[in-house]
Amino acid sequence: MAKMVARTLQMKFTAPSLEPQQLLAMMQAAQPFYELFGGKRARLLQNADFPTRYIQTIDYEAPEEIEQNRQRFASDPRLQSFLQAWRSVIGDGIEIDIYQDVASKP
Repeated sequence: MAKMVARTLQMKFTAPSLEPQQLLAMMQAAQPFYELFGGKRARLLQNADFPTRYIQTIDYEAPEEIEQNRQRFASDPRLQSFLQAWRSVIGDGIEIDIYQDVASKP
C-alpha cells in the first residue's frame, strides 16, 4: 500500500461580483471532485476587512509518489477542468499554494 501524505491546498482570490453563497454552491458541486483527489475537508474563508477576498482550503491525502511529482498531477485533465471552471467565474487571479502540517511530521 502506498504511503499517504496529508496536505492543505490553499486558493486565494478576489471575487468582487460574487456572493459568498454562490461560491459555497460551487464548492458543494465540486465536492465529488475533491474526494476523487483525496479531499477530506473544504472550507471557504472570507476576509473580515475586505469581504471580496477569499481563501478556499482543501485538506487532502495523496500517495507520496504523487506529491513528489506534483507537476504531473497538476497537468491531469480533471484538475485542469476544475481550475478552468473556477477561472471562468473569478478570473485568472487565483493564487494556489500547498502546505504541510509541520506539527504532524515525524
